Amino acid sequence: MASLSANGNSMENSFEALIASYLENKVGLCEHFLSDELANNLKKHLITLQKQDLLVEAGTGNSNVIAYDSAVRSDSIYWLDKKHNNEFENAFFVQIEAFIAYLNESCYTGITGYEFHYSLYEKGDFYLKHLDQFQTNSSRKYSMISYLNQDWKPADGGQLLIHQLNNNQMIAPTQGKTVFLKVMN
Repeated sequence: MASLSANGNSMENSFEALIASYLENKVGLCEHFLSDELANNLKKHLITLQKQDLLVEAGTGNSNVIAYDSAVRSDSIYWLDKKHNNEFENAFFVQIEAFIAYLNESCYTGITGYEFHYSLYEKGDFYLKHLDQFQTNSSRKYSMISYLNQDWKPADGGQLLIHQLNNNQMIAPTQGKTVFLKVMN
């Protein structure tokens, strides 16, 4: 029973780190939001999905209006879904749902739904500067990114650049790190 409580406290500490960082910098960062074990298992699952050729070309837009332009975005994706009943995706969802409940209770965010996908960036892949909100639908209020890059080095590239008025932030995509931000309207 003590391990559950310790895990709960650890999760709550991660939630607080994201929220405090967000309040201070308008971008929430938590270095180890995902445990090494969960990050490693999710990465193994992603590699399996890639080998099974289940990733698809990433586009921009939503299911109503989607565009594919390799000059804008060149990664491939796989949507996570509880229907897959994958133990690692499910463990990720448990943590995300706990974070959403914590946000709704402590920050009154009113989040009622979510969507997540793997994004696989091979060497040379990119996603140009963009807004994480659809032009035809403003319901997305927050974005969240969790990284699975074990042993990442600056020479690997792939840093996230968040454009902010007078304060751009470059974020290293290191394993377990999670980024949380409000989508600009």
